[in-house]
This record gives sequence, C-alpha cells and structure tokens, in this order.
Amino acid sequence: MKKVLLAAVFLTGFSYSFAQESKTKSIDPKENKDLMMWYHKDFSTSKVYGVNTENAYKYLESKGLKPKTVIVGVLDSGVQVDHPGLVKNMWTNPNEVPGNGKDDDGNGYIDDIHGWNFIGGKNGDIGIDNMEVTRVVAKYQPLFEGDDSAKNKANQAQMPEEFAMYMKARELFTKKSIEAKQNFQTYSMINDLIPNMVKLLAGKPVTAENISAIKKPTEQKDAIALEILGQVSQGPEFKGKSSAEFEKLMKEQMKEAIDHYAPSAKQYDLSYDPRKEIVGDNYDDYSEKNYGNNHYEGPDAEHGTHVAGIIAGLPQGKEIQHGIASKVAKIMTVRAVPDGDERDKDVANAIKYAVDNGAKVLNMSFGKPVSPGKNVVWDAFKYAEDKGVLLVKAAGNENEDVAEHLAYPTNYKNVTDEKPFVDNVIVVGASTNDNNALRASFSNYNKKMVDVFAPGERIYSTVKGSKYEYLDGTSMASPVVAGAAAVLLAYMPNLKPVQIIEALKKSSNLSQSNGFNDFSGAGGVIDVKKAAEYAYNNFYNGTKAPVVKKATKAVRK
Repeated sequence: MKKVLLAAVFLTGFSYSFAQESKTKSIDPKENKDLMMWYHKDFSTSKVYGVNTENAYKYLESKGLKPKTVIVGVLDSGVQVDHPGLVKNMWTNPNEVPGNGKDDDGNGYIDDIHGWNFIGGKNGDIGIDNMEVTRVVAKYQPLFEGDDSAKNKANQAQMPEEFAMYMKARELFTKKSIEAKQNFQTYSMINDLIPNMVKLLAGKPVTAENISAIKKPTEQKDAIALEILGQVSQGPEFKGKSSAEFEKLMKEQMKEAIDHYAPSAKQYDLSYDPRKEIVGDNYDDYSEKNYGNNHYEGPDAEHGTHVAGIIAGLPQGKEIQHGIASKVAKIMTVRAVPDGDERDKDVANAIKYAVDNGAKVLNMSFGKPVSPGKNVVWDAFKYAEDKGVLLVKAAGNENEDVAEHLAYPTNYKNVTDEKPFVDNVIVVGASTNDNNALRASFSNYNKKMVDVFAPGERIYSTVKGSKYEYLDGTSMASPVVAGAAAVLLAYMPNLKPVQIIEALKKSSNLSQSNGFNDFSGAGGVIDVKKAAEYAYNNFYNGTKAPVVKKATKAVRK
C-alpha cells in the first residue's frame, strides 16, 4: 500500500494527510549533510533519536566477531538493481546462470538472478491494481446484495465471516473512493489556479504582508487563488519564496498529488482487473506459486528502491548516504506490491520464495484493512518462523490504533489474543528527529501490537532513476529495523528471531514525551549498539553459540 502525503502543502481547507510514502522536497540534501544521515546518530551524545549505527559496528568488532553476509528480502514495489548506491549490495543467485532462459537451480523460477516478480508475466507487469476493498466488494456484492433477497440472506447466513468482511470493505470502499475522487478534483483545480496565483503575486515574494496587500479580486478564480495563497504563505515550504520559485514548487507538488490520485479511477473500479491478462495465473488457486517474471524493477520502483537503500545502500560519488546494514547485507528483491493493494497470494509466495532462497530477514512495508486470504499469509508467517526467518512489518500510516483498525498482514489472529501466534514478527512505527513530537504524525501505534519505533520521517535514500530523495512513512522505519536486525545477525548468526526482537525492544531509548512510551511495546526508539550489547550479553557466549534464555527473565542492560 503506497500512499502519498503532501507534507509541504499547507492548505488547511483540504484533506490529504495520510502516508505510506511521502516526499519532503523542501530540503536540499547538498545543503544539509547532517539531516541527510540524522537517523544514524547516537542518542547519548546528540540527543537525537537516531539508531547509533556506527557504534554498533565498533562494539561488535571490539568483541572479535567477524560478520557473515546476511540476505535481506525486500518485499515491495520493485528495486532498481543497477542503482549506483545499491548495485554492489544486490543479492545474486549463485546457482542461476543469467539470461539462459533456464531454471538452473530448479526452484521453479527462470533466471531469478536478483529475486522475483510475482505481479508480472509474459504479457508485462502490473503497475496499477485495485485496492483490496474493491476486490472484496466486486466478488461478494452479487452474493450478498444481488437481485434475489432470499439468496442474499441465505448466503449471509452460510458465510458469516465473508459477510462481515464484505460489510467492512463496502464501507471503506464507499468512503475512500469518494475521498480519492474529491482529492483528484481538488488538486486538479489547484493546479489550474497556479497561473492565477502567480499573477496575483505580481513578481513579489510569498509573504503574509504581500498577500494581505493584494486587493480582493472580483473574478471567482482569482478569489479562490488568493485564498490558497493565504494558506500557503503560512507554511515554511513556501514562505519567502520568490514568485518563480513558488510557481515551480507548486507545480511539483500538484503533479505529485495528481499522479497519485489519478490511478484511483482504476483502483476503485469494480470492473477493473489486470490480473488475468498480465499475470495469467489462476488467482483463486492459492497453492499455485510458479508464476511471474524476473522484472525486478517493474513500472515504479521508487518505494522499493528507497527501502533497499535504507537497509544496504552504499556511498557512491558525492553521495554519503548509506544503509544501516550496508557493511553486511545483500538485498534480494521480491516484487509483490503494485500501485494499489498487494494480493495475499503474492505476499505468501513472496515470503516463501525469499525464505527458500536464503533470506534471513524480510522487510514488509505494506498493509491493508481487509485480507480475504489472510490464512495463506499466516501459513507463510509460520513457514518463515519454522525456518528461523525474521519478518519486519511496517505498522501503517493512518495515525490509528492498530488494535482498532487492523493493518494486514498481522501477527495476531485476533486483537484480543494475549500473544501473537508466531514469535518471528516485529512491527514498527515511525519516529522523527523532533523530541517534542517523537511519534510521526502519520504513524499507527499500539502498546501491544506495535513492538518498536524507528526513524521514519525525513529519511534520505536511493530512489529510481539512480537518484536520491527524502521520503516519510512507516515504510521507511521498517527497513531501519530490518537493517538493524541484519547487523546483529551478521555478527551473531545463531541468534533466533525472538532474541533479536527482544534485544531491539529491551534496549530502545525510552521517551515519555507526549505519551510516546504508550505507543509501542518498547516505549522507545531502537538503538542498534545497545541492542548488540544486549544480544551479546544475554544470548551469546563469545564462542559463536547462542545462550537461549526465556524472554520473560531477560533484564535490560
């Protein structure tokens, strides 16, 4: 689920503030190297809630430990595998001969050199797909609200779980489809009014004084443009900008918004389904796994490429950006997330593919409110648990309590369960570099169902086109934790997922500011160096063998 937050546009009369991924374009990285890498900082010396990356390496190396490469699966929208900041840290399948059109390693996937794409086929790749609520409504509406009321009632009685899911999906479908249409119309209207705004500025910079001095227009379009100018002038993104700078920035922001909301016409279209024509699988057959292609990037790899860079990006050229596990990790890309909602069959197969091909940590920066195939995904969770693989999951970005608004896939089968049904999943919320507003405004939360927080706002990393950008979202916080887990596992390869999770939770840097301690089980932001100390002291005896202790008896160091 890839959504956009236009964080730079301060239009108080319009609704836009939800995020899985958002761009912070007001910051020039060339002018602020410190901000570019803030999430690596040591809290004890900087008082900024970074994750203390470099000191973690120093500590582990001081113990005489030698790292082993850890493969991290990025289950996402695709990755630009030849990005200069990633190319040296991409996983390469050692048992596959590139480009020979054969399944050399016999795993069922031809020429899977750097991973696999489960949302593509011989006829291309899926870019835009439905939202899951659209698919649920399209499938079950004829059964539960068809022309025959007697059959409707019979079906509702015979399929109570499906009917409950349908009613939830129908409510969300109606609400979200209207919101998407309204947002598209709103941003299109604002985009059309940019020339009017520029004309009203008359070459003067964007200041409250200059705007208040503009004579009230008689034309309706100019009057609306003036109202927008007044709102925009209050935000630091635009404040003080010249007329030309304002025009350029507004066009960029509106293009981003329009590009995001334009696909909603298909995402909420009950008759739209690109699956059969493009992928060619029998979607209802959850046991089917050998489909897709090796198009690692897909139509839009911005999100997945950014995630990959946070985990294992390497400095190159003038860029100093590097991932948390850049020294020890290799990225396996498994494409399963379109511009829309991921499908449960693809998520399950992506997990199993990554596990079977050697990934020990999987990053999952996606989520959705309903999941008709949740059982097959839960089976994949259990499969990963049995193989000793850690799953790192973004909490979601609706600013909601996840116990009240589920973001599938979950590691709790029921919100009332005391414990998750598997012990290999860590759920991550997004934190900021502002100690007085430590929880990112978009981040989901819950003391039981969210485990930790990690930096997820103003995160600078690789994006498609061999470029770099700042993005926001729990999508960015999750790979910070995936990278941290890879560091621990590289130096202490026998650590179990439950031990890594405990180390990250118990060693987090705590905060009680604005109730931050109640937003996750840890009550703080992860610290990789402290987690390394905790894991070494509690689970590792210095001879490369884990000392297993019960999580309930572990004490904080």
